[in-house]
Amino acid sequence: MHPRTTAAGTTALLLTAALTAALAAPAAAAPARPREGGHTATREAIEETVAAGVPGATATARDAHGTWSATAGVGDTRTGAPRSAADRYRVGSITKTFVATVLLQLEAEGRLSLDDTVDTWLPGVVRGHGHDGRRITVRRLLNHTSGVYDYTQDADFVRTYFLKDGFLRHRYDTRTPRDLVAIATRHAPVFAPGTSWSYSNTNYVLAGMVIEKVTGRSYATEIRRRVIEPLGLTATSVPGTRVTVPRPSARAYGKLAETTTGPTYDVTELNPSIASAAGEMISNSADLDRFYSALLRGKLLPAHQLKEMKTTVEIAGVPHVRYGLGLMDTRLTCGVHVWGHDGGIHGSTSSAVTTADGGHSLALNLNADWTGEPAPVVEREFC
Repeated sequence: MHPRTTAAGTTALLLTAALTAALAAPAAAAPARPREGGHTATREAIEETVAAGVPGATATARDAHGTWSATAGVGDTRTGAPRSAADRYRVGSITKTFVATVLLQLEAEGRLSLDDTVDTWLPGVVRGHGHDGRRITVRRLLNHTSGVYDYTQDADFVRTYFLKDGFLRHRYDTRTPRDLVAIATRHAPVFAPGTSWSYSNTNYVLAGMVIEKVTGRSYATEIRRRVIEPLGLTATSVPGTRVTVPRPSARAYGKLAETTTGPTYDVTELNPSIASAAGEMISNSADLDRFYSALLRGKLLPAHQLKEMKTTVEIAGVPHVRYGLGLMDTRLTCGVHVWGHDGGIHGSTSSAVTTADGGHSLALNLNADWTGEPAPVVEREFC
């Protein structure tokens, strides 16, 4: 789903761009093309994305030959300052992979089971209009088979946080995880637990709450101590209620409207508590490359837990993408599989992927939420 802040795309705040035709359904697998000219095709895709209307883009790749970065366009439309390879940005739903990693570490330590019900850890929290936490497992939260309604689709939430008048009035509001879950449970479930698949940010808000209940510490603290600090991810943070993005960083731009036309607004500053464990984190491309490479290389999870994370379910209508536990498996048009996640939040569209062996990684960001797709850049880098 496109991370847009137009009314037509409001359901996709914090969501993944790859889920709705960010990549065309692949044809029969073809051999990967020789990498003549190194990353020339990737750079061209980045420049084409900016030429199509994105203010600016930044990307960093890592492979056996080293690290390569490219930027295009501007990080500030007012001053004309360019984007930087070191830019930090809001990563949206890429946060989900960090959250799932922590829960799988806790499983490896014997502190919970993925087949525990949500009610085991959060008694009575998931109730209302047919929702029942006694029938939903932690695993179903992580692979989006819970059926729990996505709070970002609620009409009042949309008006308050996606559209101009509401956003400009409420951009600094603090919302607690329980607030967000309460919004979701005012609606009926999308389906009975385990019977289908539907992306829901509420799942990961609940996952963050489970981490806190199991450990006695916030999910943010656990991500810092278990992932950020061990990997030395110096540009990565879980901001909580901090409204700014640390420098170096670009400005972030959105339309805050029902269409993709009209004025563009600077939406850089906002209180990311509206995203919580579903999408509040900040990082940069080099850190995301390091994180996903380490994850797929088995440096963060034992083999059994990594296998569970990579056990995927079908996404109806998107045959080339499958969803694991906070991790997507995307089959590119050349037959190459990449593992990772996409993410969007106001003014920011991102993607971070790596090959199954963790040997070739790419992360990129566009500082716009109404236009531009990371998928063509991923295709050019790996195919």
